[in-house]
Amino acid sequence: MRKKVLSFLFAATMVMGLATGCGSSNTPASEGSDSGSDAAVTEAADAGEDAGDDAAATDSSSADGEVQVGIILPTKDEPRWLQDQKQFETVLGDAGFSNQVLFSQGSSSTEKTNVETLISKGIKVLIICPQDGAAAAAAVQEARDAGVKVISYDRLITGTDAVDYYVTFDSKAVGAAQGQYLIDNAPEGSDIPLYLFAGAATDNNAFIFFEGAWSVLQPKIADGTFKIANSTEAEALKDKAELSREEIGKIIGQITTDWDFNVAKSKAEANLTAVGSDMKGDVLVLAPNDGTARSIADVFASDKDVSSYVVTGQDSEKASVQYIIDGKQSMTVFKDTRTLAQDSVAMAVDILDGKEPATDSTYNNESIDVPAKQTAIIVVTKDNVKEALIDSGYYEASEFTGLE
Repeated sequence: MRKKVLSFLFAATMVMGLATGCGSSNTPASEGSDSGSDAAVTEAADAGEDAGDDAAATDSSSADGEVQVGIILPTKDEPRWLQDQKQFETVLGDAGFSNQVLFSQGSSSTEKTNVETLISKGIKVLIICPQDGAAAAAAVQEARDAGVKVISYDRLITGTDAVDYYVTFDSKAVGAAQGQYLIDNAPEGSDIPLYLFAGAATDNNAFIFFEGAWSVLQPKIADGTFKIANSTEAEALKDKAELSREEIGKIIGQITTDWDFNVAKSKAEANLTAVGSDMKGDVLVLAPNDGTARSIADVFASDKDVSSYVVTGQDSEKASVQYIIDGKQSMTVFKDTRTLAQDSVAMAVDILDGKEPATDSTYNNESIDVPAKQTAIIVVTKDNVKEALIDSGYYEASEFTGLE
């Protein structure tokens, strides 16, 4: 069995062909990705037809009902997490491990019940992407008390020492890539309107994304190249290169989308209504993920006083890939969930074999420094969408129109 698992993981890693990012961080990190436009909701619904009921999506348990590895994801109503579900089913199934995937459906209470359900089925390893990083602390403490090893997946669980490992993309690098793209594609001149949007305040990763973006955008804001259009809190801090968590929290309080495309749409509409024509024209938009990017892009595209916009995203959702091909969204940050799932499974295999999993960084979760394994990111634009997403086998060319 062990040779079979290790051979599979090695082969799969070679096929993926993505390098793992290195480094360390003293800042809590995690990651959020959520639904965007109506197309994304439809996409999620289609992908989730056979996902099961609201809690249980997959039950690949052994004949005696025991489950070796339990996985809990935030919701089955968003394309990103359905993609992750598929990767776990494939990788764990091929590796020969009994497993069960449960969805929390946006509820920390359901998430806690899911953890208890998996504990009752005898899991040895829990892989969990928390709905709310702080609220999940109590649930993973129950797992720790039951002798279960806990891998925080994609989003970091905070305020507890009951987290053994963390598997993540380099979240700060995601935000920095988004900010740098805006800089590289900004129009000439000064006082270029910059609209800032962020993820949910309950998602620790929203803070890290914004921190990364601010680290590269702030000098351009301070020297007058960019002018913040929709956050008095950010404007008041424009001369400060490094922000505290509390300061970032105040900014996010004004610009949060809650990872919800409807919230993003309403906020973008309100922002454009509140400003004069001097804050329109050619504009830059920091959108935290693909779902919000599409909603925001639609709003800016419909305003007759907006001449052009550059808008960021992340997750490489199908609907946003089509938007990029069509010129409606400028970029997305590709985070290959195949690699992330494989890293998690590799950790689980080592744990079940009594070995110490390989890590390359640490993330402080406000309680301990959690050993972590980071995965690299790729910026995708219209110029490299085929190479990054089609040639790599992540998507089929037939899933898109107008692809060159």
